[in-house]
Amino acid sequence: MFASSTQAVPEVQSVPRHIAIIMDGNGRWAKKRLLPRVAGHKRGLDAVRDTVKTCIDLGVGYLTLFAFSTENWRRPADEVNFLMELFFVALDREVERLHQNNIQLRVIGARERFSAAICQRIDAAEAKTAANSGLVLTIAADYGGRWDVLQAVNRLHTAGVQEIDEASLAANLSMAYAPEPDLFIRTGGEQRISNFLLWQLAYAELYFTDLLWPDFGKEALDAALSSFRSRERRFGRTSEQLPQAHRRG
Repeated sequence: MFASSTQAVPEVQSVPRHIAIIMDGNGRWAKKRLLPRVAGHKRGLDAVRDTVKTCIDLGVGYLTLFAFSTENWRRPADEVNFLMELFFVALDREVERLHQNNIQLRVIGARERFSAAICQRIDAAEAKTAANSGLVLTIAADYGGRWDVLQAVNRLHTAGVQEIDEASLAANLSMAYAPEPDLFIRTGGEQRISNFLLWQLAYAELYFTDLLWPDFGKEALDAALSSFRSRERRFGRTSEQLPQAHRRG
């Protein structure tokens, strides 16, 4: 169990232990090229592969990708159906590659609206990669930050916990197995968190880029990391309390 950043000051490193990304802009990428939106989602999968490889090369321990939010069910039915099919195919095609690269796959989110076939693929993929010791790749699908907190509270209530504290709540969140994100990235030009990891992002460094997700590659991730390294991560302290190496300027 990792300590919360509001309970203990985490170790500050030049490479984030945990990067969380909202992969925004697939549809707009396709529209700019007079292509159907689904073409952007296909190209976005290539950007996922590139980002995973770069994170492994850099020594990032945890990568969390927001693939499908609870609110994304509001999209047109044909696009939702395509995304479900893409998710199904990706689970079939990519899991062996992840396994061969010692990557552990986790999928967080509600699963009630997924087909039985997709749920079976998720379970099989998680089981196959469970013992891997490299990058922990988490896919957030049918996920919402408020849902995450509520389901944690409901678990504690069902267990008969009378007084909920920060530690007990954190232990029942979807990502209790991972440290809180050090760096949050959102592509596509929007500057909001959009109900993603609301509890866990309390002290993450936020980085927004106008690049659309299919155009996000190693150079773009390097730029995000350069920005991350320029920040003073104080966690409530003053600049003067920081080790000299972690002070800005």
